[in-house]
Amino acid sequence: MKTPDRSELQPASLAELCMGYLAENPAELVSFMGYAGYDPAALRAAMGSTQLSNGLIDYFASNETILLALCANAQLKPESFMRVWHKLNPAG
Repeated sequence: MKTPDRSELQPASLAELCMGYLAENPAELVSFMGYAGYDPAALRAAMGSTQLSNGLIDYFASNETILLALCANAQLKPESFMRVWHKLNPAG
């Protein structure tokens, strides 16, 4: 998977990285689906949606272990990830 340009990290590209990580880690994918209330059909239908993108970013932001693993795999600083999350959640 192509890693996005860090200077212009956008929610959609970050969510794509998150989904790629989950696709490679089935146990985490199942955990995310339970967290977000998706079954397999609903997850497929939501692909590419803003709602799913935001949910993926929220899920990773709330789980330090997978956040750090994703960032290490994607050569991304956790601070860069959290900047995107903060833009989506300005109230924190």
